[in-house]
Amino acid sequence: MSARVCDSGHLMPVDEAIQRLLDKAPAPPLPQMIPLDQALGRVLASDIYSPVNLPAWDNSAMDGYALRAADLPPEGGYLTVGGRIAAGDPTGPALLAQQTVQIFTGAPLPPGADTVVPQECCQVENGRVRFTPVNLGEHVRKEGEEVRRGDLLLEAGKRLRAPEVGLLAGCGIAQVEVYQPLQVCLLSSGNELREPGDPLAPGQIYNSNRYCLAALLRGWGVEVNDYGVMADELVASRHALSLASSECDLLLSSGGVSVGEEDHLKQAINELGSVDCWRLAIQPGKPLAFGEVGGKPWIGMPGNPSAALITALVVVRPFLLKAQGVTNVLPVPLAVPAGFDWLQRNKRRQYLRARLTPDADGQLSVELHPQQSSAMLSAACWADGLAVIECEQQVLRHDNVMFLSFADLMQ
Repeated sequence: MSARVCDSGHLMPVDEAIQRLLDKAPAPPLPQMIPLDQALGRVLASDIYSPVNLPAWDNSAMDGYALRAADLPPEGGYLTVGGRIAAGDPTGPALLAQQTVQIFTGAPLPPGADTVVPQECCQVENGRVRFTPVNLGEHVRKEGEEVRRGDLLLEAGKRLRAPEVGLLAGCGIAQVEVYQPLQVCLLSSGNELREPGDPLAPGQIYNSNRYCLAALLRGWGVEVNDYGVMADELVASRHALSLASSECDLLLSSGGVSVGEEDHLKQAINELGSVDCWRLAIQPGKPLAFGEVGGKPWIGMPGNPSAALITALVVVRPFLLKAQGVTNVLPVPLAVPAGFDWLQRNKRRQYLRARLTPDADGQLSVELHPQQSSAMLSAACWADGLAVIECEQQVLRHDNVMFLSFADLMQ
């Protein structure tokens, strides 16, 4: 695709842009072995199979009394207390006929026991326990009920969250093979940008994209190499890009890709590699550039803060996840009734800052923020996700709309 697409009237569908980026995603970094306590947020580089049964033996799911169900008549009855087993105790001797043992949650069942009755359902009288009718196998966690030795625990390409780390620990796995962190260069473009805390001269603004995008990237598990602000001139742009491409796996920039902006950034990239400019059918946002610098992928995002945020969440995130070795990179939207009317048709797919609001009956609906400007981040702070309005779509109250949760998009 030619760089002149930026200047044409063609709008590339969002899904096509995402697929083009995914097709060009580089192979993930090399794998490494790390301790399990450092694995949160990292991406598995190989499948993991369980070395053990989980649970390792039959155990009690409740505090109560373990027994052999066949020792009681259908209407219930009395059994003699023959001992006590706590979590961490050995299994102990086999259960004798007409006997029960007091047992605690997680404790191993004695041989012969097949049922546990919660203590609140039992009546203890002079060394005996009275039971109401019991159901065979109740409140027993069977050996291998959750995982059998040799089962596939987790597949390569899975990004590890707290539950996965806990599962691996429960199976006794102390180290995991993960991909090394992706090194991402973050650049801002614009002579008007200043750092928070600095005084502003007329025409200058604070660089919100630098902080917002860096926070997103860290939430996605990459290591951010912040190269600051590129001056809007060719030599400085060329130097910054050349240095970044020698030190990082991938380059991201915000600003400098819109029609009518000075061409120093795009010219520098063309001199060091190649650049395609795309006009996406997305709102907020539209300009997006993709290319390579010194053999490293580069994505140029729009400069308006909300446009940069949403372009990053929707378009850039899948690319970065795939470049880290993640297998499932696309978010799953929820269909939720609209709490609004949206009658204006648009040639671009719209991502509206929204949140889920319960009514008196607890039914959720999508509520829109009244301000949807591409320059304002306050609506995104109010929101907990994005309502998706397709090209040329009208929405009436109670129609289902697709909702993308920030909780999913930001991890």
